[in-house]
Amino acid sequence: MTTAKYLSPLTEASWLHVPTAGNESCASTSEAIKMPVVRALAPTQPAAFRHLCCGLTLVFRRKFRQADLVYTRNLWIAWMSVLFGQRVVYDHYRPWPDQIPPLQFTIYRLFCNPLFLLHICHSQYTCSVYESLGVPKDKLYCVHNGFEPRRLQLALNVETAKQRISVDPQTKTVVYTGRINHKKGLELVIEAAKRLPELQFILVGSRGEGVIEKLAATIPNLRIVGWQPAERLGDYIYAADVLLIPPSTQPLATFGTTVLPLKLFLYLASGRPIVAGDTVDVREVLRHNENAYLCAPDQLHELVSGINAVINDTALGERLGVAAKADSGNFTWNERARKIAEIVEARLRTPSVESGHWSSAHSGRWRRQSLRWLNHLFRTRSWILPPEAQVHQSCGRSADAAR
Repeated sequence: MTTAKYLSPLTEASWLHVPTAGNESCASTSEAIKMPVVRALAPTQPAAFRHLCCGLTLVFRRKFRQADLVYTRNLWIAWMSVLFGQRVVYDHYRPWPDQIPPLQFTIYRLFCNPLFLLHICHSQYTCSVYESLGVPKDKLYCVHNGFEPRRLQLALNVETAKQRISVDPQTKTVVYTGRINHKKGLELVIEAAKRLPELQFILVGSRGEGVIEKLAATIPNLRIVGWQPAERLGDYIYAADVLLIPPSTQPLATFGTTVLPLKLFLYLASGRPIVAGDTVDVREVLRHNENAYLCAPDQLHELVSGINAVINDTALGERLGVAAKADSGNFTWNERARKIAEIVEARLRTPSVESGHWSSAHSGRWRRQSLRWLNHLFRTRSWILPPEAQVHQSCGRSADAAR
């Protein structure tokens, strides 16, 4: 919806096709994003049936035929749109060919269709996965996500922000914001808090009593905070002496769910120093000792050293924060929409000239990875196959190079 909100002013006409709970919800959605909403003929739950109905009914709507293209984050809707003769731009962060390998040939055929104009990837990492599938390179563009400047309009100095969240201004703070669960590498952060009792660790984004909350309960210098509304989150970000993205390969390599988390872009805009892991996705945006401090992932001593380095060296922290703030101008939602609009307009003028390439090697990999996926599904009941080997190897090479 945020993407739609910022793309809409760059079009002659646009509509958001979305399932809503009722006419009142439809009207409030339209007001929030300042564009007309076409209420999808689909229930809001369950998710699978919602997606199915959205795709089956969209193609019979009048607005579908009036549009020059469909811009979607849903592969099923992209496939249905192409099947019914509409041009498509697909925008998503997940490397689906690696995560659900049985889809590889279907994705390849869809992306090579002349009506499939572009795939806007959120990272170079995801782009490379589709390139390795044989998809034409001129259909793949990386446009990183962004942030909304209004979320950080009230800039606070660190002392004032600490007072607003009931922290002693003299206490040094390490802050994480985002979902709090076992998939974010937060176990490593908990261990770091034990090693650094003089620092106040604050994890913002709890939605209940989960594994992480239980592990943190006995640590006096670790504070768990519930999920915060957008207007309140800035207080916690500005109260940070260090903003933390857990330096772990788990989110990407083990669970396959997080690629370049959205918090990263909000962190940049705050001008606070960032400590993160030197992982294959993060280092597309963050550069060690330039706009962030990157440490080898999954290494407790590296995380502790990185936090200490930024906390104890005031000049380093200020320099990293200033550089992060300067870089954030390239990562607003408005700037992202402008880049996407330029790419789409260019593609509409000049269709793709490259052809796809599916070889016997692709077929062999498709079969092998599909068998591995089936085994993973039966063992874990998870539909997502994490690209474990590739990600760990990439991170390992980076850490070795740094050393």
